[in-house]
Amino acid sequence: MTDVTVGVIGAGLMGQELASSIGRWMALTDASFAPRITAVCDLSSERRRWFERLGTIEISTEDYREVLSSDVDVVYIAVPHHLHEQIYTATARAGKAFLGEKPFGFDLEATQAIVSAIDESGVFARCSSEMPFFPGAQEAVRAVMQGELGTILDARFAFLHSSDLDRAKPINWKRRVETCGPGGVMTDLGMHVFHVPLRLGWAIEVLAAHLQNIVHERPDGEGGVAECDTIDNATIFAEGSTGSSQFPIVFETKRIAPGETTTWAMPAIGTEGGGSFSTKYPKSLRRFEMRAGRQVWSVEDLGSVSAHPSITGAIFEFGFADAVQQMWASFFAELADDLAGRYACATPSEALEAQRVVDDALRVGVRR
Repeated sequence: MTDVTVGVIGAGLMGQELASSIGRWMALTDASFAPRITAVCDLSSERRRWFERLGTIEISTEDYREVLSSDVDVVYIAVPHHLHEQIYTATARAGKAFLGEKPFGFDLEATQAIVSAIDESGVFARCSSEMPFFPGAQEAVRAVMQGELGTILDARFAFLHSSDLDRAKPINWKRRVETCGPGGVMTDLGMHVFHVPLRLGWAIEVLAAHLQNIVHERPDGEGGVAECDTIDNATIFAEGSTGSSQFPIVFETKRIAPGETTTWAMPAIGTEGGGSFSTKYPKSLRRFEMRAGRQVWSVEDLGSVSAHPSITGAIFEFGFADAVQQMWASFFAELADDLAGRYACATPSEALEAQRVVDDALRVGVRR
């Protein structure tokens, strides 16, 4: 098994999720690589101390350049969007393979600069997008790719939160344009809804968008209030096309979606069949088919069946932490040229196309 050293820049939630995934890496039964976090960078000493429990940290620093100048093989970058261009381009120029958090840039211009730096350096880089690694999503994608739905008639992709229903929730960097980006929720969550259709090879043309800034101010955490100027909810109405077929697609990214916690969904229907998967029901894949002239929806219980096999039995339920680990297994496998046809992480070019869709939605969108 090949040892791979990893440096983490941004030691918050997702950096800790990576550490958790690596801590149970032995659960993967066919991995030919063994990642080990040896460097961590964050402005917070408390967050850096959290990583010390791993027992493998050799570098703990506030300066990301110390990570880039070290001998780590791979870098994971999970920082606010306005820092993406600076750190991602520096990582590419340092010759380090990396996985960067979505959206891969503050805006379209920043993403273009990042992708150019990657192309010029030739480094292996991918964009974080873990939701398509749920077994139900994998099966739905397989069915579309193999033509089981026939001619696509209609599709919808959604990523829905509800925590911002609480108007007393203090503001953070994701609720400010200056740090999150002009697309607001589309910038922050867009890759979650664009990854699959782009991987399917669908061309996306934005027709219209409804953009909502619902909560205009929030507590600043210091007894006052601060302007909350980002887009909270966005619904994009688009046309998808593949070959000679055109069809409507709706993309929803919402921070204020009553009834949802964190729900990723992708229903699609075609002339020969259909499929619908939602992380709200992680073991269930709904299928549509014609049987003896009747239109029938059925439910298949998939259980924990992953692209990269693990010790977890199929009778158990797959969850977010499993999806994160599967994404990283895919990243390392593709880096080692050992992906073997399995689903790959989002590419820089897909991240760039996702930003183009967001940019188009901002231009044609109706704001409320």
